[in-house]
Amino acid sequence: MPSSTDAGPSVAYVAGTFDTKERELSFIADCLRQAGIRTVTVDLSTSGTATKADIPAATVAAYHPNGAKAIFTGDRGSAIAAMTAAFRHFVKSRSDLAGLISAGGSGGTALVTPAMRDLAVGVPKVMVSTMASGDVRPYVGPSDICMMYSVTDVSGINRISEQVLSNAAHALAGMVAHRRPPSVAGKPAIGLTMFGVTTPCVQGVSAALSDKYDCLVFHATGTGGESMEKLADSHLLAGVIDTTTTEVCDFLMGGVLACTEDRFGAIIRSKVPYVVSCGALDMVNFGAPETVPERYNGRKFYPHNPQVTLMRTTPEENERMGVWIGERLNRMEGPVRLLIPEGGVSAIDRPGQPFYDPDADRALFDALERTVVQTANRRIIRRPENVNEPGFIQALVANFLEIA
Repeated sequence: MPSSTDAGPSVAYVAGTFDTKERELSFIADCLRQAGIRTVTVDLSTSGTATKADIPAATVAAYHPNGAKAIFTGDRGSAIAAMTAAFRHFVKSRSDLAGLISAGGSGGTALVTPAMRDLAVGVPKVMVSTMASGDVRPYVGPSDICMMYSVTDVSGINRISEQVLSNAAHALAGMVAHRRPPSVAGKPAIGLTMFGVTTPCVQGVSAALSDKYDCLVFHATGTGGESMEKLADSHLLAGVIDTTTTEVCDFLMGGVLACTEDRFGAIIRSKVPYVVSCGALDMVNFGAPETVPERYNGRKFYPHNPQVTLMRTTPEENERMGVWIGERLNRMEGPVRLLIPEGGVSAIDRPGQPFYDPDADRALFDALERTVVQTANRRIIRRPENVNEPGFIQALVANFLEIA
């Protein structure tokens, strides 16, 4: 693999397919330079056409594990996939990279954003894309990529594109020039997961631990859990209090805020101290009522707001979730404490509330207890309270401090 040839400290990288987007990418680079930012342009073309980029495509291609021959095959699909992999290795070799920006259509966006996702949270990343007005989760994932819709196609400089591209360049320039140093660098960071219906619990835990820890709260929306686990995989968390595991409901039952098959995988790999609970496992999330799949007709629903419809999980579904979660807890070799809130798993799962269903909860709790193999390092603690009650909050804190 080629050695890194750094261009100096605090460099903004402008990357993309210069064979088709040279004018637009060069415009971005010029805007950055005029703003006083050192800039390097990187060609990710797979056509073999020579361009004026500072770093040619052949140099990036050589970072592919199989060498440049894997990129310049003449087949566009395989070439783009291979260049994507090569660019990820290339970006990891840059010790001077202070920010990364690109512009393109669907192909260019898919080519550059995987490398952006590999960068640490906080490193500025801007993607101007024709795809940014739709579902951007496949591109952004659990990272902090700033997606900007191009409005017109990324094809030439016109009265619209020059404004959009200039705004994007100056946004990156501001991020690079004024990057804020961490204000709580002296505290170890811990990750916590929260939903609206577990907010009192997580706020209470955060308040109790804030003197000792930098408490990073993640909204359990599928991507939120991925983001927390990305930090755990990167060894940036000293521990995790995973109160709200609701993303499993959506994954197994087809909701819109689903995790992936790898939920809990980062905890398994990192062996980070881990306290976990059953927060919001009483609900599957869908959009507006008309978006709920027909197979769920006749189920118990609760309108969280006009855009979010919650469906109560059944005893059978809860048993399934208990086994799925328990099997993953058994693969964890780090210290694990599973706290079960027998008084209910959410704000609307308690007496008098719409999702109160002791039978469904019992199916979940019993499945967890049957499945999880308890050891000195992996323990189950049953508590009589609802997940949001003070006693349960205190138990979460005490168990975390015991294993942290």
